[in-house]
Amino acid sequence: MNLSVPDLVFYGVALITLVSAVYAVFSRNIIRAVFALLGTFFGMAVLYGLLAADFVAVIQVLIYVGGILVLLLFAVMLTGNIETAQSSNRSSGLWLGAVAGMVLLALLLPLALKTPWQQSGAGEYTQTTASIGTALLSSALLPFEVISIVLLGVIIGAVVIARHRRAADMEAGK
Repeated sequence: MNLSVPDLVFYGVALITLVSAVYAVFSRNIIRAVFALLGTFFGMAVLYGLLAADFVAVIQVLIYVGGILVLLLFAVMLTGNIETAQSSNRSSGLWLGAVAGMVLLALLLPLALKTPWQQSGAGEYTQTTASIGTALLSSALLPFEVISIVLLGVIIGAVVIARHRRAADMEAGK
């Protein structure tokens, strides 16, 4: 087997990402699991970058690492007595999950082995961000703007509902 340096980097990052994901799933400490998830998300972004999907790699970092992971960290850190709480990750569903995983493996492995995988040569790298930006600002501009107005309405509605509930709670507390 003749592996090049990019192949070794790809397999190394894939292994680190997989180990980090497994640790995030099986860790008993919630804080360590969240930080392992950080490694998983960054590993996925690196893999996307190695596969010449630059836009997806940047979005992975911005959305998952910058948004969702920070939200998870705040939720974990702001939860009281998180370290002394009883474990809610009981192994009662371990056997059911193992059986479901084995059934899924038995269904997908023959498909993967029968599929004629064709490898293409290394193509020329082209940036995808410019074409996505052009599409968003030309042919998809109207749906993009409609979605932004709908999301603005959702945010305003959430604020109104939260204020209404807060006022009702204050009146009930009097």
